[in-house]
Formats: sequence, structure tokens, C-alpha cells
Amino acid sequence: MSQHRLDALQRHAGSLLLLMALVLMPWGRSAELPVLLAALLGLRELPRLKRDPDTRPLLVAFLAYWLPELMSAPDAVEPVKAWTEVLADLRFLPLLLFAHAQLRSAPTLRRVLGCSAAVLAVWLLDALLQASTGFSLGGSNLTDRLSGIFGDDNLKLGGVLATLSPLLLWQARNLGGRKWLLGAALLCLWVVLLAGARAAWLVYGLVLIAMLWRELGGGRRALIGMGVAAVLGLSSGLAMWQLSPRFAERVDRTTAALQGDTAALDHALSFRLPIWRTALCLIEQHPWNGVGVRGFRHAYPDCAAADDRFLDRTEDIGALHAHQWVLEVLSETGMLGLSCWCIGIGWLARWHHRRDPQQRTDVFPVSVALLVLMFPLNTHYALYSSFHGLLLFWLLALWLAPTSTAQTT
Repeated sequence: MSQHRLDALQRHAGSLLLLMALVLMPWGRSAELPVLLAALLGLRELPRLKRDPDTRPLLVAFLAYWLPELMSAPDAVEPVKAWTEVLADLRFLPLLLFAHAQLRSAPTLRRVLGCSAAVLAVWLLDALLQASTGFSLGGSNLTDRLSGIFGDDNLKLGGVLATLSPLLLWQARNLGGRKWLLGAALLCLWVVLLAGARAAWLVYGLVLIAMLWRELGGGRRALIGMGVAAVLGLSSGLAMWQLSPRFAERVDRTTAALQGDTAALDHALSFRLPIWRTALCLIEQHPWNGVGVRGFRHAYPDCAAADDRFLDRTEDIGALHAHQWVLEVLSETGMLGLSCWCIGIGWLARWHHRRDPQQRTDVFPVSVALLVLMFPLNTHYALYSSFHGLLLFWLLALWLAPTSTAQTT
């Protein structure tokens, strides 16, 4: 077998490994298997960190995430958990290096993005099937929201689909033009709304704004397009409000915030206010390096009110995380941790701005997904959890791809 064929086979195998991480995400920790294998294969790429300047963005992205947890560990309230997380997250650096080596050509990246869009399309169609029949690949729907392929015990469908929807919408636009883009956007809208996660509604709204702005070239046309999209979205929401009692309950809870009192606002926010107050208290008590990564639940009783609904006096723990990534970083890793995040994000934003225009176009849907994933004015999954961390670094692996149209597969 020629060296060219061998290289092509390795790239195909590497692309499949990256794709499998997405395929297995609905099944919990099973997605860690392809990630671990990719990280092990990526260990042989570690020497490139010294000699290849193209790997610098990978190192910056990794350190912005990993250094805060390392600095939080020495005096963490739960040191075993903190140090375990520090060691476990080392896998993300060789994962980035592996993807960096595999995605060196634009056609390879486009193929991975296209296959990822196909996976998301399966999730979307499965969710629509569940909405109409009550059944899906994730089992029957027994909760108050659409669960789809993720299942009733893992209600992440809305948030994950909304975050990754740019990959699907971008592929629909490339395959069938604006008609396909509109159709895919509407189908995603219905599923995200029925999935019931209001944080996902905000995320998907941001996705549509970004996609429309680019599609219509900005300016007045884009603003008009956003207005039309808003009308379509409100019409869909009103129809679902009439047809779906579960969706209507989520809307009623949201509108309760308009009553003006704190209790109504807390109800509308799914009782997040006590968690955020406790997070602010922990930040005040541990301002520099926080309570330790993943230590929020263990430090929670130190600041929680006596009647806090999330407080478990038997186990002496509280809410699992801060449900807002800035508060999570500040409470668990302190000002030092947030400084690392801000420096890393700023450096990567400038680096991306200097990339070749075609490279920025190739990764545009991934850029949108990362922006909405990290949008600070929203509630979030735990940033340092295995699931959210994996999702973040899977997107970073695609976004940091050093694609070159001069190379072929």
C-alpha cells in the first residue's frame, strides 16, 4: 500500500473516531471511549508542541480551561474530587493534537462537519417521531418535555441540539439553498421548543440571529429577516402553546417573571436565585482560587440559607453547580481562574480574526456553536462536568483545525 493511501486511510479512521464522540453523546460516558482512544493516539503528537507554531492555539485553549482547575486544587474543599478532575482533563490536550493532525485539509473538515450534520438530522427526526408517537430511539417519553434520543433520564436534547444546530443549518444551506435552510430551521425550532429547556430557547434564538446575519449580509436586510424569523417563531410558539399542555406550562412559568416580585422571578428561573446567591457568597469567601473545581456542591452548605430547597443536610451537600458558567468559574476557581478564561478567549478571538477568510468560512458553524455554548447571560450545564467539557473540546477540536485547501484527501 502506498504512503498516500495509508495517510488517507488514517485520516478517514481519525475522522470516524471524532465523529463517534458525537454519535455516542446521548449515551452518557460511552462518548468518552472514542475521546480516550483519540487522546491516546494524540500522545505521539506531543513533541509538536515545541517545534510546530501552529499548535500554539491548541495549547492556549487547553490552558485556559485546565490551569484554573489546577490552581484551585491545592486548597480545594474536596481535594480528591478536584485533583481527579485535574488529572482526567489532561486528556483534552492530546485530543486537540489528534484532531489537529487529522483535520489538515478543508475537504476532511467538511466531511466531518457533513457527517455531524447527518447525525444531528437523525436526532431531529427521532425527536419529531417522539413528539408525534411518544416513542424514540431513547425510549418512551414519560416526562414533561421532549427527550428524544437522550432519554427521559438525560434531558439534554434541547440544549445540545440548539447548541449544535449551526452545523445542521449550515449543511442544509449548502445542500439545498435557503429553502432547505428555512425548513431545517423550523424543524429545529419545533423540537427545541418542545424539549422545554428555556436556556435552549435563548441559545437557538442566538443561533438564528447569527445565521440570518451572515446569510443576508448584515444591515437592513438582515434586520428585516430577523423580524420575519421572530414572527414565524412567535407563530410556532403560539400554535404549540395551544396544542401542547407541557409547552404551555413552560411558557406560563416564564411569563411569571413579569409579575415583578422575587418569588415569581425565582419560579420563572426554575428556582436558580438561591443557587446564584450562594455562588456569590462562595466567591466572596474564596475570591482568589475558589472552592476547588467540582467542589460547589460540597461548599454549598457554608453559604446556603437554612430553608434552601437545594440543601441536603443529611449528605451535607447542595446544588451540584452554579448553573451559570461565569459564576461557576468564579466560585470554583476564583479570580485567577476567570482571568485565565478571559485571556484565553481574547487571545483565541484575535488569532481567529487573523485566519485566512476561507478558513473562517469553513469553521463558521463551529464558531457560532462555540459562541452560543459560552454565552454568559444564560443558565448552563456544569462547565467542568464530563459532558459539558467533552462537548466544548469536541467543538474546539473542529474549530482549531489547520485546514488548507492546498492539501487533499
